[in-house]
Amino acid sequence: MIFKDRADAAQKLAKKLLHLRNEKPIILAIPRGGVVTGDVIAKELGAKLDIIVSRKIGAPDNHELAIGAVMHDGSFFPNVGIIDALNVPQEYIDSEIKSQLKEIERRLMKFRGNTKYDLQNKTVILVDDGIATGATMFAALDWVKKQHPKRLIVAIPVGPSDTIERLSQLSEVVVLEAPEFFNAVGEFYDDFEQVEDSQVIEILRQHGHN
Repeated sequence: MIFKDRADAAQKLAKKLLHLRNEKPIILAIPRGGVVTGDVIAKELGAKLDIIVSRKIGAPDNHELAIGAVMHDGSFFPNVGIIDALNVPQEYIDSEIKSQLKEIERRLMKFRGNTKYDLQNKTVILVDDGIATGATMFAALDWVKKQHPKRLIVAIPVGPSDTIERLSQLSEVVVLEAPEFFNAVGEFYDDFEQVEDSQVIEILRQHGHN
């Protein structure tokens, strides 16, 4: 399945989530691309849209390869297999976490103005425009669970079958496409343009964020 763009993928995904409408879910989107996806889903479900910022920690010689991801509270979700295989030094990981925490705080303050969340006893739908290694989603999932939601669902248009399998052991998962052979999320979109901060701010403004 190839999607025209993020909005097209989100429309298709929203149809699989309509049964949750009465639970008044919170759509928790991962910027930046996930916010475009989350916007459509939130409107279709009449739900609240918010964001959660999880940042990938890239490998020393290949920043696209995730060795883990970090949340705004400093919690780190390691991709142990890759860290061990590459023998990544702890000093490198600590330095990257420190750097990414600054970027996470910048984004949270810019996009939503604070780092406080109230997810206890709520139905939460974690949304992104797709996943590859899933590092940022696993980190976000781990953090959200600690907030004691009533129900937690991961909703994504596309992700590799092995990553989806691992996710489904931790949460409910709604996915449109889970291919066995997978290189990059962008391969499944005709239009996968980069989403700018200004777009994220405008979408959040439409949903009542200042």
